[in-house]
Amino acid sequence: MRALVIVHDHLSTAGHVGERLAERGYELDELLVVPAERYTTPDVDVAFPAAEHYGLILTLGAPWSVARRNAWIEAELALLRSAHRAGVPVLGICFGGQALATALGGGVEAAPRFELGWSRLTTDAPELVGAGPWFQFHGERWLLPPGARELARNDVASQAFVCGRSWGVQFHPEVTPEVLQAWFDEDGAAIAAEVGVDPEQLVAELRADLPAVRARARTLVDAFLDHIAGSGSK
Repeated sequence: MRALVIVHDHLSTAGHVGERLAERGYELDELLVVPAERYTTPDVDVAFPAAEHYGLILTLGAPWSVARRNAWIEAELALLRSAHRAGVPVLGICFGGQALATALGGGVEAAPRFELGWSRLTTDAPELVGAGPWFQFHGERWLLPPGARELARNDVASQAFVCGRSWGVQFHPEVTPEVLQAWFDEDGAAIAAEVGVDPEQLVAELRADLPAVRARARTLVDAFLDHIAGSGSK
């Protein structure tokens, strides 16, 4: 079974989430939206494939806002709406979750504060979304679409929702130490300084806790496949 992985920027990867999808039998087709040379000018033209060509869509985080609503964001929203209507399971992470919420009739707004670092959640469905801790890196949050069920939250934002076979999470289960370091090296260090956290410490904590981080991501993906996507893939 094939999964479309929407990678919005060259610094990011599907990480632990992609690893578990592959272990569960998915062939990952990665689509890079904004290449490295356009990182600071990300208004590019992108041709997204038809949702029906895939058994699952994974859409990752991004350093830009869904509210930008440029041509490729509008095209991605259309793809996510099409996937939802066709019953193709969608897993949206951070920006991807905000895009999914927007595509389904919700929206996106500024969060009350930038959330960077580890957070524990209040969860209504621990069999789907554990309390964590999960890694956060976002300054915006979604507005839930009509018919969505919120699964988890913290004091900053709604953290997980389900709508049919579509699932959004605000946190980053996929993140690896290498990717987090790349985010800080590019422009995340300035954000870390603004919110008063130490990038080196966060990377070190992620590396030290990597087995548990990977295990939480694997459990999350399994919950998505088994209970939301309804996949029998092994």
